[in-house]
Amino acid sequence: MQDIKVDFYHALEAATTAAKEAASILTVYAKDRSKLSIDHKSQNDLVSQADRDAEQAILQIMREKTPDIAIVAEESGTSSDLDQAQLAWFIDPLDGTTNFLHGIPHYAVSIGLVARAGTVLIPNTEPLAVNTPIIGVVYDPNRQEMFSAIHQDGCFLNGQRVNTSQSRHLEDSLLATGVPFRDFSFEESYMRGFNEAIHHTRGIRRLGAAALDLAWVACGRFDGYWEMGLAPYDVCAGTLLVREAGGIVEDIYEQEDWPRGGNIIASNKHIATAFGEMIRQQL
Repeated sequence: MQDIKVDFYHALEAATTAAKEAASILTVYAKDRSKLSIDHKSQNDLVSQADRDAEQAILQIMREKTPDIAIVAEESGTSSDLDQAQLAWFIDPLDGTTNFLHGIPHYAVSIGLVARAGTVLIPNTEPLAVNTPIIGVVYDPNRQEMFSAIHQDGCFLNGQRVNTSQSRHLEDSLLATGVPFRDFSFEESYMRGFNEAIHHTRGIRRLGAAALDLAWVACGRFDGYWEMGLAPYDVCAGTLLVREAGGIVEDIYEQEDWPRGGNIIASNKHIATAFGEMIRQQL
């Protein structure tokens, strides 16, 4: 157990500053994508110079403003001291790379901060029982929408408090998802759940940016969202956004404290049980 006093607002300011700086780089590249160098990390897993430059801008700011916090970044890897770290940033400089490379204006910068179980965030309070996202920022440069959240302080969109939807039944709910695109090992079980969802909900959207799917659950545009095979930096910030907006976010397999393994289900509290049962029964 370790008593660490977290300056939440300083950390949030660092994350929002970094997200906007990264977004400005993405916006410049978006004006002429023909000159972008693009590499394939694996099947359908792309990285461009825009990703790399945006990430470097984030890393520079975070190292200057929060030098004692470990970092997990999509393109640069992991801090060497992560195993001993009580706090760690999870950074995705461009969530929705494929959209970006095809000129589809739906992508975001995602930055989340996780505190290890046992950490005392505020003196004279109980330590965290489990690993917990405590800061979350998702910035959509195309709509100039900044989603942000602090542990136990609510979720905000451009400074205005937001909450999850009030939909109480699956048949009245609009869901978001992400189909298998890189790892197809769970394709059959995923498609069974998808088939159930299309028959028992108002509809499904697949927009191609997990961080924004979660942000849109947080502000009530979607009633629920699920996906499998993601990475922790895809879902870290969005997990906190939904939770602070009054929703529920869990690991689909109910094995992790937050969906670090990338198998995520999120929704408002009213449909959470029915939604979870519908998806999990097909696994």
